[in-house]
Amino acid sequence: MTAGITKKIHDTVFMIGELGYLGVESIKCCLTRPFYFSKLMEQINLLGIGSLSITIVIGLVMGLVMTLQFGFGLAKFGGTLYVPGVVALSLTREMAPIFTSLLVAGRIGSGITAEIGSMNVTQQVDAIRALGTSPIRVLVVPRLLAAMISLPLLTAVSNVLGILGGMVICSVEFHIPPGFYFQRVFSTVKLHDFSSGLLKTVFFATVITLVACYKGFNTTEGTKGVGQSTTWVVVVSSILILISDFFLSKIFLLLLV
Repeated sequence: MTAGITKKIHDTVFMIGELGYLGVESIKCCLTRPFYFSKLMEQINLLGIGSLSITIVIGLVMGLVMTLQFGFGLAKFGGTLYVPGVVALSLTREMAPIFTSLLVAGRIGSGITAEIGSMNVTQQVDAIRALGTSPIRVLVVPRLLAAMISLPLLTAVSNVLGILGGMVICSVEFHIPPGFYFQRVFSTVKLHDFSSGLLKTVFFATVITLVACYKGFNTTEGTKGVGQSTTWVVVVSSILILISDFFLSKIFLLLLV
């Protein structure tokens, strides 16, 4: 049992080291030539625009559900007028960044791992090395930059749709006029609330991409290994997003005090 625990600790430390190396090498490749702009645009289309539909759904549903829950809860204490501000603040700071990142992690994280993992088991990654090109430059950097660009934009869309969904529920269920609703939203949510949520997603995008690419490069055992790797990436990236959100929230709150 002790040997098993020691091995897990060793594997975890080794994985952290390899992730750190992958991150450093990705930064170096971002700052040096050549840069594959066409691959970046292709990945923005696949990762960003391809995730737009699920972002629209989650953003709208979050706004509708949260407004219902907060509305009926605060109505018991006569606090219905505070619903717009509470919903908007919750969305921009936490709910939209977290839920959007988790759903995108399930979609693009598994997709990146499956693609790179399939290339690895079929020796296409070795072929890239044989041609004298860095696989990190060709495979990791375009996906990393695309995720860092796309995820904040998707979160912004989720924020807007969530607030609009809240407006609909406030108008229909609690008879709050749209003009008053938006006045409460803009008086409650400040620029730093909105920007802190978007900055979180940049970090989340980095985590998702590096974890997915790392597991893709280390995929073995053919198609069976590809399936196991995609499951592992979704679970691990989701856990890392939730854990890192606490520390990021703490940092932003300390900076704002």
